[in-house]
Amino acid sequence: MTEPLLTARDLHLSFGESSALSGASIDVAPGEVLALLGPSGSGKSTLLHCLAGILVPDRGEVRYRGSRLDSLSDDLRSELRRGDFGFVFQFGSLVPELTAVENVALPLRLSGHKRRTAEARALEWLERLEVADVARKRAGEMSGGQGQRVAVARALVAGPRVVFADEPTGALDSLNGELVMDLLIGAAREQGASIVLVTHEPRIAAYADREVVIRDGALAATVTA
Repeated sequence: MTEPLLTARDLHLSFGESSALSGASIDVAPGEVLALLGPSGSGKSTLLHCLAGILVPDRGEVRYRGSRLDSLSDDLRSELRRGDFGFVFQFGSLVPELTAVENVALPLRLSGHKRRTAEARALEWLERLEVADVARKRAGEMSGGQGQRVAVARALVAGPRVVFADEPTGALDSLNGELVMDLLIGAAREQGASIVLVTHEPRIAAYADREVVIRDGALAATVTA
């Protein structure tokens, strides 16, 4: 059997008196598209943030490629998020002062690539995601669907092993949402990247190879496509 790329074991995390995770455990296989579903406040986004090294659990452990992720320094976790991990959030989270091509090139620039090289690769990804026409526009000059496709290009430009997508279609209409998902899933599969997807929409979860339901900070059920 293939070893998991990413694992979490018995994760517990509280914010003050409020428990967000209470014993969550999960594996993510190489190349797998995994959907985390659950009602608001169930802990699905918190679990994603722990898997990505954005949050550190109070108890339990997260392993990436067999090594502890949760015990790494902030700097080393940030380095992973620039290279091995890509991110797509509900509202894109583009830097408003930068153009689309500059936003997509940003992970490469932060990793030390020269501007010309980074922006050339960024333009290739904008073409691939069918938004090359907005390359020189800023976030406020794009539609929501265009901005989200730019965010997908930014998530994939560095060739990540895992893409974390937190409600990536939550701010889009159904047509744009399906277009973004088609492009995200297709491009990630071509690169062999895994996707951890948080959604509350069954039609979006249906893109996944496996659906996991989160309730009260723990896994409640698993459905394999």
